[in-house]
Amino acid sequence: MFRTETNTPRIPTGMRSRTAIGYRTRIGGFVAALLVGASGVLAAPADDRGVDDVVRQKMADAGIVGAGAAIIVDKEVVWSKGYGLADRASGRAFTTDTVMNIGSISKTVLGAAMMRAVASGVLSLDADINTYLPFRVVNPHQPNATITLRHLATHTSSITDRWAAYAGTYHYGGDSPEPLGAFLERYFVPGGALYTPENFLKAPPGTQREYSNIGAGLAGYIVERATGVPLNVYTREHIFTPLGMTRTGWFLSEIDLANHSTLYVAQNGMTIPIPLYGGTTYPDGGVRTSVADLAKFFAALLHEGEYGGVRIMDAEATKEMVRFQFTDANRPENFPATAGNSGLFWRTKFNGTRVGHGGSDPGVHTEMLADVDHKIGVVLFVNTSLSGNEQEAVSIIFDAVWKHAEAVASQKRQTRPGSVPEK
Repeated sequence: MFRTETNTPRIPTGMRSRTAIGYRTRIGGFVAALLVGASGVLAAPADDRGVDDVVRQKMADAGIVGAGAAIIVDKEVVWSKGYGLADRASGRAFTTDTVMNIGSISKTVLGAAMMRAVASGVLSLDADINTYLPFRVVNPHQPNATITLRHLATHTSSITDRWAAYAGTYHYGGDSPEPLGAFLERYFVPGGALYTPENFLKAPPGTQREYSNIGAGLAGYIVERATGVPLNVYTREHIFTPLGMTRTGWFLSEIDLANHSTLYVAQNGMTIPIPLYGGTTYPDGGVRTSVADLAKFFAALLHEGEYGGVRIMDAEATKEMVRFQFTDANRPENFPATAGNSGLFWRTKFNGTRVGHGGSDPGVHTEMLADVDHKIGVVLFVNTSLSGNEQEAVSIIFDAVWKHAEAVASQKRQTRPGSVPEK
């Protein structure tokens, strides 16, 4: 299993559908007053039994060891909870402060860093990427075509993930020893050990959508070159620290491993632990964080770059990141309107009813999705890879949390001063 957009079936909450096991779990409304805790963070209704029952049952059915989730309503984090274990051998609980890698959701952090650099004037979304690189990246099938950051961020750059090369970017047992730039040069420069014309599509940039982790890694490297700061340092200074994301970093060396979840693979009725790992192309999926920390970042993206009185991005830059980039005039030939749309390292899912990103990696399944109006958002972490029909468990868990979010949102809005109760 390698990094992909997601393995969760695209079944939108609230639409009529049948799941692979013949039903879709429905969570009833929760009617209880919202409380404000000592920390000032809104708490959800006290009775979580409905969502708890679904999450715990599906975890048991599929062999999921640990999970955590958070709910955002109207740009506020209103509920969060952990389930199961972060480490089965020691019995350590999985909480909303447990750290794990989040797979391709990391690309949204890359996107935020990229848009900060654009807003500061050191990057342009539509300039030739070779403006910023110490080596040239040219599609040999389209030698006169320009590749831009916008292409990289919408996965239309014509760069492919050649699996024989990309598989070697996973380093089990620690952070990758190979520098990002060295790998990229080997992959993109003719004569490099990993170079082949097959690293590119034959189609011109902008005309085909081809999800590319290596393209995201290249975008991260460009941010580093333009800002003069390593991406992990840049995001720590401008995103993680301002938001109070104290359990967040890109590398194992930056994280308190005592708080890091063990990762597991479930298959054929067995769930086994796997070693932690790092990635050479780390901007494509290397962020390690907690549910509580990521919920702050997500809330900021849903609120034009601001959360808790802290601004991490210019409002206009944030709007551009989450804006749908494809129109009838520039839509990729292989990505019809029915397939959804794309922001900048941001996309639609669930038949266009959700926006954000998901993540899938060995021992990892994550979702960070909101409705298109940015009124409700859900963060979900699962520390266990699933295969076959068991993958449907994550879809059902996400659906249960989303239904709980809708109930929390309804109750929150009804308890506002001067609000009129719904009938």
